[in-house]
Amino acid sequence: MVSQDETQPEPAPVDATDAPPPDAPPRGHRVIHGYLASLDGSPGVYRMLDDQARVLYVGKARNLRRRVANYAKPSGHSARIARMISETTTMMFLTTRTETEALLLEQNLIKQLKPRYNVLLRDDKSFPNILVAKDHAFPQIKKHRGRKTEKGSYYGPFASASAVNRTLNHLQRVFLLRNCTDAVFSSRSRPCLLYQIKRCSAPCTGLISAGDYARLVNDAERFLSGRSTAIQADLARDMAAASEAMEYERAAALRDRIRSLTQVQQVQGINPASVAEADIIALHLEGGQACVQVFFIRANQSWGNRDYYPRTGAGADEAEILEAFLAQFYDDKTPARLILLSHPIENTDLMVDLLSQRAGRKVEITVPKRGEKVALLENAARNARESLARRMAESASQTRLLAGLAEAFGLDAPPRRIEVYDNSHIQGTHAVGGMIVAGAEGFLKSQYRKFTIRGDGITPGDDFGMMKEVLTRRFERLLKEDPDRSTENWPDLLLIDGGAGQVSAVAGIMADLGVEDIPIVGVAKGIDRDAGKEEFHRPGARPFALRHTDPVLYFIQRLRDEAHRFAIGAHRAKRAQAFGATPLDEVPGVGAARKRALLAHFGSAKAVTRAGLKDLQAVEGISAAIAQKIHDHFNTRD
Repeated sequence: MVSQDETQPEPAPVDATDAPPPDAPPRGHRVIHGYLASLDGSPGVYRMLDDQARVLYVGKARNLRRRVANYAKPSGHSARIARMISETTTMMFLTTRTETEALLLEQNLIKQLKPRYNVLLRDDKSFPNILVAKDHAFPQIKKHRGRKTEKGSYYGPFASASAVNRTLNHLQRVFLLRNCTDAVFSSRSRPCLLYQIKRCSAPCTGLISAGDYARLVNDAERFLSGRSTAIQADLARDMAAASEAMEYERAAALRDRIRSLTQVQQVQGINPASVAEADIIALHLEGGQACVQVFFIRANQSWGNRDYYPRTGAGADEAEILEAFLAQFYDDKTPARLILLSHPIENTDLMVDLLSQRAGRKVEITVPKRGEKVALLENAARNARESLARRMAESASQTRLLAGLAEAFGLDAPPRRIEVYDNSHIQGTHAVGGMIVAGAEGFLKSQYRKFTIRGDGITPGDDFGMMKEVLTRRFERLLKEDPDRSTENWPDLLLIDGGAGQVSAVAGIMADLGVEDIPIVGVAKGIDRDAGKEEFHRPGARPFALRHTDPVLYFIQRLRDEAHRFAIGAHRAKRAQAFGATPLDEVPGVGAARKRALLAHFGSAKAVTRAGLKDLQAVEGISAAIAQKIHDHFNTRD
């Protein structure tokens, strides 16, 4: 027993960063254990939150009580789960009728909340398809993206727009189908250039009968369904017959079509004999980073591949990453009948049920062990490994550039998010502001924004006024949506295309908004306005330049040029839209379909403005009420 007089040994020093503040809320497995009394064995979704009420993790459970009891244990967790538990101060629960409903709810919440410890698919763009439209006597073949609302046959998905364009280019050579819109089709009086270069059969001017064109459409659909060998045999037989009949011009045209068909088959890449339709999904995980390669096999043909780099939830394993990827990837996409995986997932039956419901048919998920399917997966896995190696190398280079940027501009740390602003206009008309975003992963194109300059009180050509409007709109919205700066949407650095005047103006704008802690740098062309002689301006500091061989200078030039490209593209799109505008755009109740019908009937927008009420009512799709609106719009007298 130690008396009160004896000196007690001093306790070991505690790192202040590890010790919670005295008034910090309780956290960890003891907090989680407190929820067990109120839970039963129902399926549902749980959320784990930190002391700032930020969602750390969203999970599903077949039995909520059993799943939460696992988190309540003080040991036996991976490093990732242990960190997550240690940060948890509260939990939220939602029960569902079935585990499939819980999986759907879980993925919706992950997509909405983007929790730090969940696996998150960051690129969810839709895939393009080829559409053979069936709402016209002479069907059009074209690229289609988005909801399948048009009448016709859809073939896909293709991995990229370039894959679709390349295939359409070859299909036009082989099957001579039109790609023009119905409005262009109805207005033609002579064949267009595509007919001259043997890319179209010119149905618009009657150079092919409806029956012969229908046969071409049928051949194209047979090819897209995987029956290209039969088409090639038919073309070869027709070519031989034309040659015997001494129809040498027709025989030469058929020969060219056979050659083009062969080229289409060659560009398809891997064409598996035993796999008619499948999505091949391979994962490579290294250093806490993941790459998922998806190959699309349709009609025994490879229709391209795409790589994805999901956020791994601070250390998830292969099974969890792939399961989360499947649920999020097929959120708005139709899965193939067969999905081949490089690694098994934990809840295969549950995922099969979910994807089958979304597809409206049976979907099979398997990890093959032998045969051609294994070879397909090995090819996808090799691509995933190589893609991740390239990305990691690029990321390391980007990290060095960001560190150099911080050193050059005197920043406290390398910026995680850089926003670059530029304006584009012609003497103040069709003015557009552009914002691009870059970070450790390069250009973040999903974060780009364009601003149509409204110009209230701005003199045409006033670049200062335009920049003020863009920045005011941008940061007023940020302040409204995220005043605590709890998301990654706040920039660490603003780059402005301009010199001391622009930087001073921007600093004043930011001060008026109450945002004065974000560094601002202006990039000016320099004395000779030559690349490599840029000068950099900061508020209250002398301008300076970097060595013309400095990699950081090249990096800044790329950022500035990307902002310039984006702003000019937005400006040109707005200008082109304005050139294509007609007085009909201002008539309430007249959308694209009615506008097409009016232009097809009267020939021009000017003729529509002069048309009488009865003439307007004679147009297909124009009711008496709409005709009255159109007539009143163009014939109102003050």
